[in-house]
Amino acid sequence: MNPSTVAYQVMWNRLISVVEEQAQALVRTAFSTSVREAGDLSAGVYDVDGNMLAQAVTGTPGHVNAMADAVAHFIRRIGRENIRAGDVYLTNNPWEGTGHLHDFTVVSPSFHKGRLAGFFGCTAHVVDVGGRGFGADANSVYEEGLHVPIMHFAREGEVDETLLHLIRGNVREPGQVIGDLYALATCNEIGHRRLVDMMQEFALDDLSGIGGFIMENSRRATLERIKALPREVAEGAMTVDGFDRPITLKVRLTIEEDRIITDFAGSSPVDKKGINCPLVYAKAYACYALKCAIAPEIPNNAASLAPFEVVAPENTIVNAAHPAPVALRHIVGHFVPDAVYDALDKIIPGVVPAEGAGCLCNFQLSLRPAEGATGAVRAEVLSFNSGGSGARPAHDGLSSTAFPSGVMTMPVEATEHVGPVIIWRKELRPDSGGAGQQRGGLGQYMEVGAREGHEFDFSAMFDRVNHPARGRRGGGPGGATTIARDDGTEMRGKGKQFVPEGARVMLALPGGAGYGDVGQRDRAKVRRDLARGYISAECAARDYGLSEAEIARVQEAVERGEEAQ
Repeated sequence: MNPSTVAYQVMWNRLISVVEEQAQALVRTAFSTSVREAGDLSAGVYDVDGNMLAQAVTGTPGHVNAMADAVAHFIRRIGRENIRAGDVYLTNNPWEGTGHLHDFTVVSPSFHKGRLAGFFGCTAHVVDVGGRGFGADANSVYEEGLHVPIMHFAREGEVDETLLHLIRGNVREPGQVIGDLYALATCNEIGHRRLVDMMQEFALDDLSGIGGFIMENSRRATLERIKALPREVAEGAMTVDGFDRPITLKVRLTIEEDRIITDFAGSSPVDKKGINCPLVYAKAYACYALKCAIAPEIPNNAASLAPFEVVAPENTIVNAAHPAPVALRHIVGHFVPDAVYDALDKIIPGVVPAEGAGCLCNFQLSLRPAEGATGAVRAEVLSFNSGGSGARPAHDGLSSTAFPSGVMTMPVEATEHVGPVIIWRKELRPDSGGAGQQRGGLGQYMEVGAREGHEFDFSAMFDRVNHPARGRRGGGPGGATTIARDDGTEMRGKGKQFVPEGARVMLALPGGAGYGDVGQRDRAKVRRDLARGYISAECAARDYGLSEAEIARVQEAVERGEEAQ
């Protein structure tokens, strides 16, 4: 007898909890702060054909939506006839994984009663893969680090020590990287154990029944959302900094009865430096943007993603072919949702947010002893940070919050723990949120240096220096990124740059844009923002029209320790 609809729904929820435990196991056991502190990871369970059935809530959509296509590559490369219990496979191939060499994807088959029941997959960003190091400076993927094609990490439970020796010999932080690979394999094993427990509890021999239930209901629910939309075509575009010249993303959005086509024809060509984006990663964020706007409550799986079709001409910056450099593919990929929303806003106004900071505000420090220093060490320290998100139609933007990646900002203590780095300042950046009926989220101020005796190379991975976030429906722009040394020396938004001993890097991370006419903003919210330091008195007067008397009353209330009304 087939399980009831209620039983299948319980199983579906259970599968989601299984992969969430899988993800949390990775967070707890990972060595790299990018995984442990920032949550730059993904985890999912797949059927025997490599179709994603469920994904973890924890993680980033760039990974999990790209990984949705990856498992089929593993099955093809390994061969079904060669898949054994206890096997673990891995790759960091940008075009068959999640977009750049720093992401390792690990896939493990799950057997139950001697038969293949499905697969578990997970991805994490590791701190180093050799080559030039994490940054945009490479001219081809060959310069960006060690490439591990799809292969065995373990055969029937036996880890390939030769592979580990090769990886150790090619990376700057072998302990962290190898530790992360074991953590990835272990979290898949946790997922497998919980899946077997579930299958035994519900007396399942395979996942075909629950898989069919998930696919059918997800497909139907997604198609219902699409059918409710106008059958229209709209175009959108945005320009961002690029490496040494601006790049433009162009989108043509076509809504049909049973699908939405996102076409990036007309976007800038492949860049000479490592900001290019493989199609799998651009597709991941285009799908995510549309699901957030149209069907946010429908769980991510192969069926709910299928109606969102993404195309782009080969060798555009969102469909970079091998051997294009792709280390910072996230910069372009994270701007894809804003480009998509520029088009979608013309079809269903009043739904999508204003532009935000977009890409993560990352940097990596390669530290070494300064000349003549004693007791100094070498280290690679990666820091994930966020600007502000764009204002929404009914709410202010979130400050220092990454959208669309969802990756968390690393705590200062965690960053300083892994190397001789000092974060001298980290605080919200007043006036960086764009003005509007709804205010954009704030960026951050940061000051970064090294302990005495160290110099370092600073690999910048920023955008929005020359092209700040654009407001929507009359909202104002967000604050632009600035970067310089504390002696006033200008620094570039991208690329590896030398910082001498004792110097600091001064950062102002970008803010999100505003939404709607600033004249319609609730004055109580303006007074609140002034009292909390989100805006200055000058901004309150200039952008929001607060009178000198109102500003004085707010300042007096703050001095008395009261909340402004």
